Amino acid sequence: MHKAFAFFLIFFLIFPLLAFSQEDTNDDSPYSEDFDSDWDYLMPPLYSQGDKTFTISLGLVFPTMWYHNQELVDSKLNATGGTGALGFNYFLNSNIFLGGEIGGLFNGTIAGTMLFLVPIGLRGGYQFVAGKFEIPLSLTVGIAPVRHMAQEYFGMFIKGGSSLYYRYSPDWSFGLNAYWMWVPQWPADRTKDVYINFIDLTLAARYHF
Repeated sequence: MHKAFAFFLIFFLIFPLLAFSQEDTNDDSPYSEDFDSDWDYLMPPLYSQGDKTFTISLGLVFPTMWYHNQELVDSKLNATGGTGALGFNYFLNSNIFLGGEIGGLFNGTIAGTMLFLVPIGLRGGYQFVAGKFEIPLSLTVGIAPVRHMAQEYFGMFIKGGSSLYYRYSPDWSFGLNAYWMWVPQWPADRTKDVYINFIDLTLAARYHF
């Protein structure tokens, strides 16, 4: 998991540099000057039906409120963990989209163990566009297998929030995601109900096609 985290971090650091370098090498193309000058005019004010995006994100997760048996208790997790996700969106019209995502989350506990969570969900949302800036609001609902040491739990999660992307080129945009995630656990013994809340902040690269 730590190796995967390092890989994605390196990806986000070097990919924009590679993209910029590739753009420079194409300056001799007879079409490059026209493309650059027309970029502002080629960008539509809104999306259209059938547009799709693929997103890869990586960042940090922060445990917040922890409820046990309907009472607010001290969190059993460390202050910071790691998270990443792959996502897909399909636009029904210029603003509304549907899609899905699969991700991973890990967070150490105060006892020195590790909590793992794999959220897999369906997403819907609404996107605003202002020039080259895109602001999607979304809500994701799905399943969330959880593992802590030898204990496993198969439950659900709900995640909602917003993002801010800058359209770097017709194919790529880069930005920041901010989400709140609610992960309930309802074991057979209802006196052991747990409600975990997370805030995750991630950097994201989004491919448009």
